[in-house]
Amino acid sequence: MDVYWLEQIEADVPAENQWLSTREMLSLAGMRFAKRRADWRLGRWTAKRALAARLNLPTDLWALANIEIQAAPSGAPEVYLLSQPASVTISLSHRAGAAMCAVALDQASLGCDLEMVEPRNDVFVTDYFTDNEQALVEREPVEERPLLITLLWSAKESALKALHQGLRLDTRCMDVTRVDSAARNAGDGRQNPHPVSLLAPASDGWCPLQVRYGGTRVFRGWWRHADHMVRTVVYDLPLR
Repeated sequence: MDVYWLEQIEADVPAENQWLSTREMLSLAGMRFAKRRADWRLGRWTAKRALAARLNLPTDLWALANIEIQAAPSGAPEVYLLSQPASVTISLSHRAGAAMCAVALDQASLGCDLEMVEPRNDVFVTDYFTDNEQALVEREPVEERPLLITLLWSAKESALKALHQGLRLDTRCMDVTRVDSAARNAGDGRQNPHPVSLLAPASDGWCPLQVRYGGTRVFRGWWRHADHMVRTVVYDLPLR
């Protein structure tokens, strides 16, 4: 299964709004605060550009208005093409003037997240991370901990989106670990018996991870770090 992803920044978003559908224009008009409006427009623009690229659709502003992103009762984004539900799954995230969209061409469990790397205190780690994750943080050199903590948090956020739950669930119900790439490519899902830092680099900038939820369900995915931001994408089936 392939997942396409795209990032955009606020400067990429047109000043005009003709790329929004009528329903989206009404939603935008109901937003009082400028930051909320800017974040919402950035997310919608990023999603429409990602969908147009993945589905080989026209990218002019008027054509993008035919792609509509609606919120499901769970809050997850749903895609409509010419007012009809599309058989495609997306996940959205935005942070600090940047947005990310992941796209899968089926009805799947998909989540992505974009987080700024910043210091977080010990209370945060204790409150939100499992014992295993706390041990990962403890083993990491102090200077690397902000990145690792951000990565763990982002992976959890991605899995919560894939579950359509958000922070309604206790984040300690899921455990984030690295997946050994050789075992992953062999298709058996085994982990390396010799512990490897979750921050170990990969040649293409993307590193594998997994999130185990409830002891039985496993989300596979990747993460990467660039420009002081961490990106994570998870999916409930093995990805290519």
